[in-house]
Formats: sequence, structure tokens, C-alpha cells
Amino acid sequence: MVPGVSPAIYGEADFRRIAGLIHAETGIVLSERKKMLAYSRLAPLVRRSGLTSFGAFLDSLRDDPRTMTEVVAALTTNHTYFHREPHHFEHFETVVRPELLQRAQAGADVRIWSAGCSTGEEIWTLMMVLLGRDRAAGLKLARGRLIALASDISINALAGARAAHYPASALEALPEPLRRAWCVPANAAGEPRLGIDPAVQALVRFRELNLMGEWPMNRAFDVIFCRNVMIYFDIATKERLVERFARQLAPGGYLYIGHSERVSGAATALLEPVGPTIYRRKGHA
Repeated sequence: MVPGVSPAIYGEADFRRIAGLIHAETGIVLSERKKMLAYSRLAPLVRRSGLTSFGAFLDSLRDDPRTMTEVVAALTTNHTYFHREPHHFEHFETVVRPELLQRAQAGADVRIWSAGCSTGEEIWTLMMVLLGRDRAAGLKLARGRLIALASDISINALAGARAAHYPASALEALPEPLRRAWCVPANAAGEPRLGIDPAVQALVRFRELNLMGEWPMNRAFDVIFCRNVMIYFDIATKERLVERFARQLAPGGYLYIGHSERVSGAATALLEPVGPTIYRRKGHA
């Protein structure tokens, strides 16, 4: 199945077990094309365990939830970048931001969730756009009741997001006024790096969260970004998740999803399209 690897170490049955585990745990569907990927991603964990086969390693996961978390992290794709899908941020800046500023100025909470935040590029872009291009005005806004949650299933991705510093070249996609207002030099050897301003970092709370599990949030959000996460799910899982997102939005709140993702199923009764892969919760804000 994998060239040069004995079926006694990693075989078809092992891949089927891995695919079943990851689907049950996260909703992600691993197609037959992912056999080699599953092997290459998990082989270091198998070697570290001291066990001699994937089958024995998979057996050991029943009594080792922490390693199961590492398995999920290893099999989760965390590819993202700053200012990805710019039309979303343009809509947020021109349509949604004025509504949120009005709420903040009235003393109300403004609640934002980046679900599947990966290594942080999305939530940091979003917060910089929210605070705006005028640093003084943004700092004043930051003293209001802004609540931003960034969650991901991968502990490795969250560590990168919390660190909040990146190669300077990675931030070139940001509008220059935002980069000038909210990015600071980061100490690092080698390639120049930039960090996210501490005033922005202070607004975000990171949480390890499996979207297929229980959600601890008991209040609605004004904005939810969940982009390019559901492309790995089957249709039934997508529809359940989007309905949950819709019910987690305040009336009039906005949901942003990835460019190849669509809303279908029960969520269509709760959401109305207002732009390319942008939806608004029906009802009055």
C-alpha cells in the first residue's frame, strides 16, 4: 500500500481505522488518496510511541486521549494566510464594521468568533480591520467591550496563533495602513519578522475546540468566520455544522464561509445570502 512499507506495519485495515477515527472525532473525510498522507503524518508518532505497527499504535489510543489529540493535529491541514479572500474583509469593513462600531459606542458587547483559526492569520486580519487604519481611534475602540474568540482543533496551530509573529513577507498581503498601524518588529534571527501589536493581541482569546463536540459558549456572536474548514467534511456534517453556526449568531449577525463552501439544509431557513459566501442571520439585529 505504501512503497517500501510492510503491510504488517501499515496496511489497508490500518488506513480504514485511521479514516474512521478522524471522521468520528472531527467530521473530516479521508479519501483513498490520503493513504500516503496518513502514513507520513502519523509515522513520527508511531515511532515515538515505541510500538512496532500502526495497528498497535491505534489500539493504544483508546487509553491515551492526549496522543489522540496529537493524531488529530497531525492529520489536520493548517494552510492559511493574511487577508485571504479579500472580498470578505472588504464586506466586513464597509458593511459590518459600521454596525459593530455603533454597538460598541453604545456600550454593548461586540462578539466575534474565528472558528478553525489555524495559525492566526484570519483572526489577526479581522481584528486589524475592525480596529481600523487610524491607530488612535483603534486604541480607543479597543478599550470597549470587544470579545474575540479564536478556536482550532490543532494545539500546534494554536501555539503559532498565540505567538502572533510571522515572516514580514507574510504580512505584505495586508493593506499597508493596517500593517503600519498594528504590526511591530519581532526579534528573530534570520528572516525579518513582524509581530501583532499587543493592543490587538489583548482582544483575542484562543481555545482548543473540536467543532464536532460541545461548544462552551452560551451567548450569541455578531460575526462568525469559518472558512475553508468544511471542505473536508461530508454533506451531512457540513449541514449540521452550518446550522449550529446559524443558531450561534445573534439576529442580524454574519457568517463568512470559504469560497468553495455553500449553505444548504436546515440552515437555509435561518440564513440569507448577502454576498459571495457571506450570510446573515434572519431577524432584526
